[in-house]
Amino acid sequence: MYPNIKGSETLSILATIDPASQAAGTVTTAWVSAANFHAFLALVETGVLGAAATLDAKIQQARDATGTGAKDVSGKAIRQIVKASGDNKQALINLRPENLDSNNGFAFLRLSLTVEVAASIVAGKLIGVHPRYATAEVFNQAAVVQVI
Repeated sequence: MYPNIKGSETLSILATIDPASQAAGTVTTAWVSAANFHAFLALVETGVLGAAATLDAKIQQARDATGTGAKDVSGKAIRQIVKASGDNKQALINLRPENLDSNNGFAFLRLSLTVEVAASIVAGKLIGVHPRYATAEVFNQAAVVQVI
């Protein structure tokens, strides 16, 4: 533990699904390389879900930044969030690079959110944790405009 280190030096916002009313369907973040961090955290957020709506979230893996061979990462999906108990909730998915199928060349990941039944307010963030080579701030996506 390093008590003087800033959170922004150990956590980086790599890709986001910005808060929006998402129609029924799937939305994903951009593909992110697993090479620069020791761990990753996906943050899934709901606002008000539509009538009878559900939300599924999972981490997917690919061989490159264009999504070649995309497939789900085993064991890295949330239990479905449902309208009856799911307004204004959060879910977290932890992942380490070793969870990827690296033996078959999978080295990229993304967050996938699927809304079913009705449009719902959702958001998601893919966060890099404990950078390997530099402070995390240098890996923030371009939409991060301030670090105080």
